[in-house]
Amino acid sequence: MELQRSLLGLLLGFLVLSLTPLSSARFVVEKNSLRVTSPDKIKGTYDTAIGNFGIPQYGGSMAGTVLYPKENQKGCKEFSEFGISFKSTPGALPTFVLVDRGDCFFALKVWNAQKAGASAVLVADNIEEPLITMDSPEEDGSTAKYIENITIPSALIEKSFGQTLKKSISSGDMVNVNLDWREAVPHPDDRVEYELWTNSNDECGVKCDMLMEFMKDFRGAAQILEIGGYTQFTPHYITWYCPQAFTLSKQCKSQCINHGRYCAPDPEQDFSTGYEGKDVVLENLRQLCVFKVVNKTNKPWVWWDYVTDFQIRCPMKEKKYNKECADSVIKSLGLDIKKVEQCMGDPTADSENSVLKEEQDAQVGKGSRGDVTILPTLVVNNRQYRGKLEKGAVLKAICSGFEETTEPAVCLSSDVETNECLDNNGGCWQNKAANLTACKDTFRGRVCECPLVDGVQFKGDGYTTCEASGPGRCKVNNGGCWHEARDGHAFSACTDNGEVQCQCPPGFKGDGVKSCEDVDECREKKACQCPECSCKNTWGSYDCSCSGNLLYIKDHDTCISKAASGGKSAWAAVWVILIGLAMAGGGAYLVYKYRLRSYMDSEIRAIMAQYMPLDSQAEVPNHVNDERA
Repeated sequence: MELQRSLLGLLLGFLVLSLTPLSSARFVVEKNSLRVTSPDKIKGTYDTAIGNFGIPQYGGSMAGTVLYPKENQKGCKEFSEFGISFKSTPGALPTFVLVDRGDCFFALKVWNAQKAGASAVLVADNIEEPLITMDSPEEDGSTAKYIENITIPSALIEKSFGQTLKKSISSGDMVNVNLDWREAVPHPDDRVEYELWTNSNDECGVKCDMLMEFMKDFRGAAQILEIGGYTQFTPHYITWYCPQAFTLSKQCKSQCINHGRYCAPDPEQDFSTGYEGKDVVLENLRQLCVFKVVNKTNKPWVWWDYVTDFQIRCPMKEKKYNKECADSVIKSLGLDIKKVEQCMGDPTADSENSVLKEEQDAQVGKGSRGDVTILPTLVVNNRQYRGKLEKGAVLKAICSGFEETTEPAVCLSSDVETNECLDNNGGCWQNKAANLTACKDTFRGRVCECPLVDGVQFKGDGYTTCEASGPGRCKVNNGGCWHEARDGHAFSACTDNGEVQCQCPPGFKGDGVKSCEDVDECREKKACQCPECSCKNTWGSYDCSCSGNLLYIKDHDTCISKAASGGKSAWAAVWVILIGLAMAGGGAYLVYKYRLRSYMDSEIRAIMAQYMPLDSQAEVPNHVNDERA
């Protein structure tokens, strides 16, 4: 048995080395920036490597004060044994603990600092080398207890930068820094593309249990994002190939399909019992084909239903991890089993499988993304996610990939981010009377942008001013202009002509925004200036009347006699009647003349046709001459 395990370990080593050619293997360290804000002598921005455990604050930043403990400087023991606490006092910045690399797992250092009250951990490298990713150890019973409970972010810093921080702290300086994850994930547009490198094996220990739990928890959020068109998700599965020298061995035959081309480790690490590696490869292939089938029907989110239902209904522990159970899940979801099987192809054929070959090619890093070597691996906008595979943490990473102000509602929930517009309106412009604000809450914080209300765009800097502009602006809070109604009459300083200015209407004067005062045309002698006129001012206008039997003509600002006005009106009516009669007589004459002439022309043509046929008319036969003959 020991010899068999040794051979298995050797073979698995070959399989891992066979993942990609060594010349092309490339692991990319995902980074965030650390900015020292004080003291001045070490101010600057430095790169750090994001730890692959805990919860990085993707899309956000965190300010804190760096402390370097005088004892337990590597953080391998609990700080409580030395009476050290990193809990911040009320009103003070959070504590970032600086520890040295070495003697224990990275994750254990972070866990010990977290228990002592640290808000983040910086691990200083102990050798001069390019930054590496602090990965979590292979999980067993002891490590799993703390790895899954780490909730603070951590980062590895270069040895030289660590020495700079230590020197400044030892000299009595307060070192304040800002950890920034806002650019850790690219955010070019309103759609996020992400992929999950996963595995159907549910018997690989604590890490598999965490993956299964994540799949169940994240299913709902993933489907909301996918159905709304906010994301494009693609599942992937890691496979290895068996070295040519071992393809006919028992180990390769049990772990591989298609004659050693696509392999997975034995779930129990024991060839003599339980499931084999090729069982895992086949289910991985089936899950890939389920995705391809549902994707063609424009319902890619159904893949989440299949994988979570399969985990629940077909676990290895209950000996249900097989084709029959998988087919029952596929049927329950209304999917076409034949299409899935056709996609899977023949696993016994000595040839390439196009689906799995595509997966092996995709494992090789392209562009800014490195090779996929850690399982599970989440990739968001072509950047590998680092941190705990937990619903809230992953959702933050995905939400940080949206262009600002384009995030879906699920990204703006209180579980994911804090609404900064609730505190003093985010420092943006607002109109409380009209319930309008320029503050827009985003996943990364808030932006001050003048709003668009009922098709009317407000313009301004968004902080101190926003004014309605364009057609229809007077419908929204009267365009921010003065308006008042009195005695059944309403007046407004807003003009709906596309301009932003407020102008008092005729009969008023003022700034048009806060006030417009009635102009007294009578007192200022702007109306009713004729000798016979009598002026009375009204709100927004004036009334002008004439004394005696006179009538006021406003256009000419004069008074005329009502009798003269009546005489003129009578003569005007007579002339209108006469002109009308003349026009009617002329029209009747023209009609009569036209019809009479037409009638006479037709009679003359009929008479002439009997005695002198026209050229256009055939000759009329002479029946009288025929009878005489």
